[in-house]
Amino acid sequence: MSTRRFTEASPNRRLPQFPWDRITSYRKLAGEHSGGLVDLSIGTPVDEVPQAIQRALSQASARPGYPNVAGSPELQAAMRHWLDRHTQVPEHVGVLPTIGSKELVANLPWQLGLGAGDVVAIPHLAYPTYEVGGLLAKATVVAASDPRDVEGVSLAWINYPANPTGEIASVDYLRDLVAWARANDVILVSDECYYQVWFDANDWPTSVLDPRVNDGDLTGLIAAHSLSKRSNLAGYRAGFIAGDPHIIDQLWQLRRHGGFIVPWPVQQAMIACLRDEEHATEQRLRYGRRREVLTEAVQAAGFRIEHSKAGLYLWATRDESCWDTMQYLAQLGILAGPGEFYGQAGANHVRIGLTATDERIAAAADRLRTGP
Repeated sequence: MSTRRFTEASPNRRLPQFPWDRITSYRKLAGEHSGGLVDLSIGTPVDEVPQAIQRALSQASARPGYPNVAGSPELQAAMRHWLDRHTQVPEHVGVLPTIGSKELVANLPWQLGLGAGDVVAIPHLAYPTYEVGGLLAKATVVAASDPRDVEGVSLAWINYPANPTGEIASVDYLRDLVAWARANDVILVSDECYYQVWFDANDWPTSVLDPRVNDGDLTGLIAAHSLSKRSNLAGYRAGFIAGDPHIIDQLWQLRRHGGFIVPWPVQQAMIACLRDEEHATEQRLRYGRRREVLTEAVQAAGFRIEHSKAGLYLWATRDESCWDTMQYLAQLGILAGPGEFYGQAGANHVRIGLTATDERIAAAADRLRTGP
């Protein structure tokens, strides 16, 4: 194949510009602040990886052979035990480790056999990679506030706690979605990467795998989980999916052919991570303290915060274009995420991350209180 033909056939021709490339000028302006940049634009963990997880990774580093795509029996058991503790999902749940969650989101539609003629429904305010996954599969992608409003859906993504808004779905709402999906032969995929980052003990997230939602029947249901958020493992690329055993088995078969293998040391780190709840609770409380500091300062600066019950972000607006807000914040040395990245419904909002050190969060709060 000639270079020209390769370029013409490249999937990049179907994809939007990488979102974060669009805020380079705002990053530059914010970096010129005398107090330095406070980067609240991306949900990248900044806190230490727990020592027990580091030890598990290091101690497994000498293994020379190929690991199993399905994960070791110990990892499979750890994933199922964690799911049982948090979702009460039945023991027959299928599980599969993934190389982080983003590769799963981007690859899932084509790995499930979707293509031209299929419709992928995504939230109208959504993580951009949902759209990318549909486009890579050459499917039609439709954004909607409720997937039930979209006709002819083959796969529907939902995301609770939601990125960027921090919304949480009720048991009744999820039950209705599951009933709709089954009545219409839709694969319902729930992105639950922020599942353990909540702040109100009376209002915590519910998994699509929860028997209160599905009556113990996992048919057509998949949940995606990440260890980046609860355990600061973004650099490890450690995640997993769970749900309908038949679908999980089909994905395992395909991923074996493609070599989608979580490295052995990372599998051992995942086991240590999933067995320990204490560090995850400490991290959630740490984010909660940062959230309190930023919430007060953001509101003092004249912003209105909407939803933001869970997850790593404040979804905020000054009732102006997100790009005007980005400019205002950059003058304060603060970089946020423009709401337009997540859909046109977010064009007047910004996403402000909690993923910065206590010192940087305090610096951002001081600047927001005093203004330019």
